[in-house]
Amino acid sequence: MPISRRALLSTVPAATLLAVAQPLHARAASRQDAVTAEAAADHAVLIRNTVANFAGTADSNARPEAVPKLAAIDATARARLTAMDNAGEGELFQGVTLGTSDPNLATSFQYLYEVALATRTPGDTASELRDNATVQRRVVDGLVRLHDHYYGDLSKGYYGNWFTWEIGISSQVSKILVLLKDELAEYRPDLAATYIASMDAYLRNGKAGDVNLDSRFHTGANLADITTNRILQGAVLADDTRISKAVADQLTVLATVDPYHLRHGVTDGFYDDGSFIQHASVAYTGSYGKGLLTRVVQTIKTLEGTSYVQGDDLVGVVQGWIVNGFAPLVFEGWMMEIVKGRGVSRTSTGYADVAEVVEAVVDLSRYARGSDATALKGYVKSVRQTSRAALDPTRFVSPVSIVHYADILTDSSAPAKDLNPAERNVAFNAMDKTVHRRPCYAFALARSSTRISKYEYMSGENLMPWFQGDGAHYLYLSGEDQTQAFGVDYFTTVSPYRLAGVTAPVETRRTVPELYGTAWYDNPERGFTSSSESQNTYVYFPRGTNTFSGGAGLGAYGAVGLVQADDVAYAAKQAGTLPEDFVVYRNAEATKSWFMLDDEIVVLAAGVGDSAGRAVTTTIESRIADPSDAIALTGELHSGAAWSGTGTAPLAWLLHRNATRSTSVGYVLLDHQRATVALDTVTRSRRVIRAANPDTMVAKKVFSLSVEQPAAAPRTSMAYALVPNATARQLKAYAHGPVSILVNTTRVQAVTHTGLGIVAVNVFAPGRHRAGRLSLEGPASVILREAHDGTVSIAVCDPTMKRDRVSIVVHGRTMRALSADDGVRVSRAPGGTRIHVTTHHAHGRSFTATLR
Repeated sequence: MPISRRALLSTVPAATLLAVAQPLHARAASRQDAVTAEAAADHAVLIRNTVANFAGTADSNARPEAVPKLAAIDATARARLTAMDNAGEGELFQGVTLGTSDPNLATSFQYLYEVALATRTPGDTASELRDNATVQRRVVDGLVRLHDHYYGDLSKGYYGNWFTWEIGISSQVSKILVLLKDELAEYRPDLAATYIASMDAYLRNGKAGDVNLDSRFHTGANLADITTNRILQGAVLADDTRISKAVADQLTVLATVDPYHLRHGVTDGFYDDGSFIQHASVAYTGSYGKGLLTRVVQTIKTLEGTSYVQGDDLVGVVQGWIVNGFAPLVFEGWMMEIVKGRGVSRTSTGYADVAEVVEAVVDLSRYARGSDATALKGYVKSVRQTSRAALDPTRFVSPVSIVHYADILTDSSAPAKDLNPAERNVAFNAMDKTVHRRPCYAFALARSSTRISKYEYMSGENLMPWFQGDGAHYLYLSGEDQTQAFGVDYFTTVSPYRLAGVTAPVETRRTVPELYGTAWYDNPERGFTSSSESQNTYVYFPRGTNTFSGGAGLGAYGAVGLVQADDVAYAAKQAGTLPEDFVVYRNAEATKSWFMLDDEIVVLAAGVGDSAGRAVTTTIESRIADPSDAIALTGELHSGAAWSGTGTAPLAWLLHRNATRSTSVGYVLLDHQRATVALDTVTRSRRVIRAANPDTMVAKKVFSLSVEQPAAAPRTSMAYALVPNATARQLKAYAHGPVSILVNTTRVQAVTHTGLGIVAVNVFAPGRHRAGRLSLEGPASVILREAHDGTVSIAVCDPTMKRDRVSIVVHGRTMRALSADDGVRVSRAPGGTRIHVTTHHAHGRSFTATLR
């Protein structure tokens, strides 16, 4: 879709947002604790807006669409009150023991919030909880008890996870203080200030009880959470200084991250290419990014009608996130696995993830104008229509959002329309991820490098993550219920060594709890505590040691390369800088390229093997199905003989067809490797990938297609194509084109597609290299396409992000530039046309030109 001026602010918001923030800092500094009439009015609006956000309004709650949500709020509160009645010693709620468990303490505050919420939901529907002062005072008494015995003594608190104390508890308490502001003023007028003082004191990673923008803990979604809490606290205290400072701090989260001019050293946030990073190096749009989106939209709603932020710039920035950051990662209502970090091991689904995004889009559409509002509303309808799971608005946080959602569905002026074009290739090079979309499928690829983590493990979640960033891919088919193809059951039943797309050594690795007996490596004397930087670097989310990860995008086509390498923990252990008992694992080696076209994704791999002499498995594909699904595996050998079923053979092609779900994927083996086909029924507990998962046994048919190299085997190369929605006739035709392999080595990998007029090349090594019509100097990724009218389009990228310039020669007749991006210079060269691209500080961006 065309991006409006407002949405374009998302690419250059820093100056704009800082200009907005400066008056807020000045306002905070000048007012001190004085409350002017304007400020008092603002505080009242903040309180009113916050209550409306969570409890609804009289108008929203009178609508029939809100009734199920209100009933759910009421039922939850009643269940919590019953649990209070039945609580035993050391409990505020039955079954939630206090004293040593920080999750239980946070849960107790959450339950108090859920009771308080039910007392503040306006509307005509009768409820004995609404405005019930007796119930509200039970909540207040619960707050007092928790503070007096489990929270208020800071010398005893702060055990477990820092997040619980700095964010989790504060989020629940801050909302309670807003919801019960009037009752607190009458019943316990000192309690709000007492709690807020304690919450300030628990900001141990902050500065003087406030946000510290230089803290690695106060970034991205975490900073949005903290500042949202402080805005609410300021409204309760009528503290304009706190509110203004919190709003100004939160505005820093909206600034696009410039990796070459970091503010406060922070790499967390959204980037020019739509990437989102949290924890300094984790691709995290589908979890922390989703949380950031929710918090910022909440702030927009909370500040509505106040004088804290003027103009619609915040709306434009967030709309840019949705168009460029979220929409590419949502396929038919499902959030892709590549951006969920440790969340891939949770039982919540990609559909539930997207429901949270949809609520944010619904809310944002109220503030957008004209075509922007129409586009956002159309996207909401599109997600609803294409999702294989019914979107349940009862799961929305706000009754007001539910009503607006219902209004959008009946708004004939906003037709259903995806924010993605039907064909799209998105290189999220800033977070080492790639998405390739076509009307009937989407392909998502996870990479890693010295900049981006191979995976995220933490808190007993994602226990076996080792190869998730080593070229693992996820092929989503249109019309399929993705809970049956991916999600928690995919990671439960598919071997972590045989994720689709991965080259892994044949060995058995142990999880962190198995290795050390705890959820982390505990060695305080060497700097390893539960949330230390060493723990992050070497245990929770280690980066790779390779610099080549990325590729070029030309319109809807993409070329991506990855040099697979060890992680930083292995490298550090070999250098002697890690403790003797710290366990590391060595990776296998491979140089890989993915060329993403229309009907196929062509994959080349070279130098595949292991320097340590271990056996190595390269998994071309792994897919899951229900045990009762009818799976057919048919194909053909290079000799022309027919093939069916499982086993090892020199396959020319293989068709995997699930007749029960009416899906199919084809695999074309473009060289003469012997491939192994397997179809096994696997039964495992969901707890094997996450300690907190229920001990639910899952049975799946697991299909895999792989190339097996025995121990001490020489390095090899391989080439294959993934063909979504394939037929046998289509796969058989690949023997005669249109895909050809130009070169496949550890130095250069290139393919050509005669039907599309495409030549695509990845160069991994220094020096001059030739592939088809192209000559290249040094590492680069290039796609060239010749149209029927004779024009030539070209895209160039530096996947290492370290080169100042890239030079290419297109051999043949000399051409001139019809158009070219800034930084691209076209000139004559002996035997062709030279394209000189300045890639200095481009951070993996593709540069394009059109020639004739």
